[in-house]
Amino acid sequence: MSSNRFRGGPNKGGPRRQENNRIYRYPLPLIFSDSPPSRVRSILGLLGLSLNQVLNPNCEGYYDVSTRSVWIVTQRDSEILWRRGFFGKGNLSRSEPSWFVRQMKDRKSKGSMTSEEVREKRRADRKQFKLDRAAAIAKVAAEAETIFETEGRVVVPALFGPEIPSGATWKPSTVEPEADAGLEQEQSGDAKDTETKEEPEEEPLEDMEHLQLTLQEAFFLAWNLDCLSILDPDTDEPLSLSEIWMTFQQVYLAPPIPNSPPPELQFDNPFLVHYAAYHHYRSLGWVVKSGLKFCVDYLLYKRGPVFTHAEFAIVVCPVYEDPQDQEISTTQLQNSSPFTWSWLGTINRANSQVMKTLILAYVTIPARSRVSRSVLNSPACFAHYSVREVIVRRFIPARMRD
Repeated sequence: MSSNRFRGGPNKGGPRRQENNRIYRYPLPLIFSDSPPSRVRSILGLLGLSLNQVLNPNCEGYYDVSTRSVWIVTQRDSEILWRRGFFGKGNLSRSEPSWFVRQMKDRKSKGSMTSEEVREKRRADRKQFKLDRAAAIAKVAAEAETIFETEGRVVVPALFGPEIPSGATWKPSTVEPEADAGLEQEQSGDAKDTETKEEPEEEPLEDMEHLQLTLQEAFFLAWNLDCLSILDPDTDEPLSLSEIWMTFQQVYLAPPIPNSPPPELQFDNPFLVHYAAYHHYRSLGWVVKSGLKFCVDYLLYKRGPVFTHAEFAIVVCPVYEDPQDQEISTTQLQNSSPFTWSWLGTINRANSQVMKTLILAYVTIPARSRVSRSVLNSPACFAHYSVREVIVRRFIPARMRD
């Protein structure tokens, strides 16, 4: 028996899902094309080389010190990074940068719904369904009380039936307000008067939103994919990879004291620890997004937030290879010390309620006695970091008896 019978087949979701498959068909900003010119194809074929071409979008972004992020200000680059891998988030939106589309829709009162509007409509319909069901149950209960008072018969109010709406039968109802005749005549008269007047032209709407990348996302795009150039906001000049590397580390260090050497780089720098976890899951094919909403560090999606909800919630737990390094460290790493069972139970329950599996990602920080501090001058230092995972599941006796 085919499994598509239970999953709804390959076309589950209708036209909207098919449109999403078309828009978000590329998992990364880089595109591999297999259509080089015929002469080049023949030469590469004789040499036994790959016939694929790598199409690099070459996006640009500005580094912002105050927010510790990289801003993508052009619409073209924002669409590429979001649609090819779901990198970043709109600073005026919850995920997809859709502020400009929402504003234009409000002006024209037409157009396709954004993902945020679809979610809000679904929540409003769910709330209205609960109100309608509660009202129907209260009506049936009132009728049963009336029968008992008048006829003396005991009628058990039904919780199911044709009079009680269910999730399969309920449909949202659109109630239009009634207008009296006088108001309609007045409006029709005003409409005739305004027909002769010219409508004022609306001012062009400027897109005020930008795509905001975390430092981990920006460095992954710049270092691993080489598809992002990070510009200095003061000079508009692109930063070199070594400058990006040092800048992203120094932003987490203590501010330098005047007339003193800059602070030394640390193995337990928060940027290094969280990037090690981010790179680990991105290299395995997961879409990694911020998990701040669910009190975790990261959320893992199979394809992206447009298709399904996140399946796993990641909490990054730094572990020092040498415990003495933690005692002398000046960096206060979150979750580096053992946390309480009440905290773990709270986080686990909060994520299990939204159908997410909690994973503790232990990032091992190399010992200073084993590794020289000079390796921190390049990304090659990540060879000394390791990531181990522990899955935490909440035991629910009523669901796990089988």
